[in-house]
Amino acid sequence: MHVPDGFIDAPVSLAAGVAAAGAVAVSLRGARRELDERTAPLAGLVAAFIFAVQMLNFPVAAGTSGHLLGGALAAILVGPWTGVLCVSVVLLMQSVLFADGGLTALGVNVVNMAVVTVVVAYAVFRGLARLLPRTRRSVTVAAFAGALVSVPASAAVFTLQYALGGTTDVPLGKVLTAMVGVHVLIGIGEAAITAATVGAVLAVRPDLVHGARGLTAPLKLRVGGELVDAPAQTAAPAATPAPGAPAPAGRSARKVWGVGLATALVLAGFVSFYASAAPDGLEKVAADQGIDQNVREHAAAGSPLADYGVKDVDDARLSGGLAGVIGVGATVAVGTGVFWAVRRRRTAAPAQTAAPTAATPSAG
Repeated sequence: MHVPDGFIDAPVSLAAGVAAAGAVAVSLRGARRELDERTAPLAGLVAAFIFAVQMLNFPVAAGTSGHLLGGALAAILVGPWTGVLCVSVVLLMQSVLFADGGLTALGVNVVNMAVVTVVVAYAVFRGLARLLPRTRRSVTVAAFAGALVSVPASAAVFTLQYALGGTTDVPLGKVLTAMVGVHVLIGIGEAAITAATVGAVLAVRPDLVHGARGLTAPLKLRVGGELVDAPAQTAAPAATPAPGAPAPAGRSARKVWGVGLATALVLAGFVSFYASAAPDGLEKVAADQGIDQNVREHAAAGSPLADYGVKDVDDARLSGGLAGVIGVGATVAVGTGVFWAVRRRRTAAPAQTAAPTAATPSAG
């Protein structure tokens, strides 16, 4: 789904850039309400994890592969506003450092892969979460459904952009059918990865999953050889803290952060070598339908990390692995910096608001 330069004309690309900038600006404000001392560094980790998993293309059909988009995963783990920012950071790093996704098409990619996927996935997730029982399994099921729907939705929006500003003359019906068809298959992989990741975090630290806030985890007691729910007063402490509440004593997120970062480094630095080499859904459709006739070379094609390899390193495995590790490190650094800055603005706002009140002289 990384749209290169040349697929969409300049006016539509510019309009998408303006829309993307507006979405990021609104998300920066919204993220202040979602981020706290624990979630700010975790949001940077989520961005790095998405970067790593996007390197793992999986086969979906003959000669076609897909990869995680990540909007659903980010929205459910750290919140929709922060989720838009997470995926946007990933897209920026990929475009600038790795020549993946055009520079003039960056706004198109942010709209498609960050905004649309987060909005659609989180809407579906929240809708199902309200209907299903408030259990961890329901959260995982809702995450699966949201992720599944978000991918073809993103493909449909690309088709709309192509209809407005495509640079080649290809029948719109063919583009829509091909794009949505292949991305439904990719959506199944997206849903499986999202549900597995959300389920894994829920199993160890449900309090760190934004989409599970307020979810209780009743304590089970064995009575007469059967497991039954503990009394409410016993089970109550297991409830997930409310948004913004301090972490319970001894519940630091450092271990989760360390394990998550190590996992991202292994995926990007080692497992990515075994990813499918087949073109992804958009590349395959573009080649089959002729959408790529006017594609332009990326402005950063000469980057030392272009195409996810380190320049002048001849061994393909080592080159790709080093590029992946560098990408994860750069993404977690930039992402964490952005989210800590947003968090600091949130904590500074009350003090700035209170200052005029403190300076007001008393009556008389």
